[in-house]
Amino acid sequence: MMQTFDNTEKNYQFYDEEAVRISNKIDEDLKKEQSRRKDAQRRQVKVMLLGQAESGKSTLQKQFQLYYASQALDHERPLWRPVVYFNIIKAVRMILDELDFELSNIALDESLEGEALVHALGPLGDVSFDLARLRSKLLPLVAMEDSLASELNNGVSITGNRSGVYVRAGWQALVTPLSPNRSRALPGSGGPPPAVTHVTNLASRTLLAAQSEIGELWKHPAVRILIDNRRVRLDESAPFFLENVKRISEPDYLPSTDDILNVRLQTLGVAEHSFDIDLAGTRYNWLMYDVGGARGQRHAWVPYFDDATAIIFLAPISAFDQYLEEDPRTNRVDDSLQLFTAICSNKLLKNSHLVLLLNKTDLLKKKLAAGTKVRKFITSYGDRPNTYADVSEYFRAHFIQVHRRHDISRRALYAHFTSMLDIRATQSIIINVGEAIIRSHIAKTGLA
Repeated sequence: MMQTFDNTEKNYQFYDEEAVRISNKIDEDLKKEQSRRKDAQRRQVKVMLLGQAESGKSTLQKQFQLYYASQALDHERPLWRPVVYFNIIKAVRMILDELDFELSNIALDESLEGEALVHALGPLGDVSFDLARLRSKLLPLVAMEDSLASELNNGVSITGNRSGVYVRAGWQALVTPLSPNRSRALPGSGGPPPAVTHVTNLASRTLLAAQSEIGELWKHPAVRILIDNRRVRLDESAPFFLENVKRISEPDYLPSTDDILNVRLQTLGVAEHSFDIDLAGTRYNWLMYDVGGARGQRHAWVPYFDDATAIIFLAPISAFDQYLEEDPRTNRVDDSLQLFTAICSNKLLKNSHLVLLLNKTDLLKKKLAAGTKVRKFITSYGDRPNTYADVSEYFRAHFIQVHRRHDISRRALYAHFTSMLDIRATQSIIINVGEAIIRSHIAKTGLA
């Protein structure tokens, strides 16, 4: 019995030593993993793109992808085909809808603008037959809008909003990757759902059959007069696509970089994009969050505020003559100023690097050159000259003033005038902004 007890005691001692060794090994592994995760987190840069709907956030995200992950953008090119088709179909439908409304109500408009429009249209005579012919030819194309949007949205719709296609996290899986020849998926991909493939192929064929009528409608004198008189309002990118219909209608069409940058795609919720950025021999993981900017979606931003490295706020200063879709009484520039005030004063963002992009300067220049008066829409502009230099500086000063009055941490504000469609100029800004954000991150985290 004594011998047995002694052996048991030795066995207990052996097992105790083995348990301690295993426990120490586990602790060591946990510490290594914790250190690895901590180091990875310190090299993670979290950037939020904020601003109202249609401010250019998604286009900026694509510009970052073009610069830092161009191979990924090249791989995604085929999936943008149905989205480009949708943008064209929507533009055609909007023109036809506005034509019907304006031409049927023009006699009721007794304003000076209405009289000027009647005078401008007068020499054209009766255009109703000609436009009815175009409408009849384009009806099969327009009829595809809802089915194409439904497939791209995976059945998601927003009540009372017909702005079209929405992008959500993981949306690429619905259409990735359609091959340029329209009939098969890329090798090894598994392909898109059959319904998406079918509706994309049908849209492609219908667009090809209708391309001459689309061109005729876009160049029609009545349409040009109504657009020049601001009676037909289209998405900002619509002219680009309507002027490139012949190229886009080709059977083996593959979207160009300009096509991808110009597409109108409304963001729902928050979409995350990841890029690896090298700076001074060190690789940083750049997480970029593109958010839905409509008023009803802004509550979804808050959970991402807490540890944001930087905020890039986009304000479309070309929108001085536009009003919110969700609130027609609110001027879009006023809404941007209110939203920027909220961002500057938010305590959760007090440690975030702050960048302001006064965007869509190309459209601002076009509107001013066409004679659109800022004071007509923003009375506080007064009698200042209606030139790009004066108007852009007026808006910049207002945003700078908001920052000075409301920024709770008195941090530096980096402000730039931008046009997201100008690849060379935007990428120059991306380099400067990206490096400034990462260097600020290095200083805060102690990385070197």
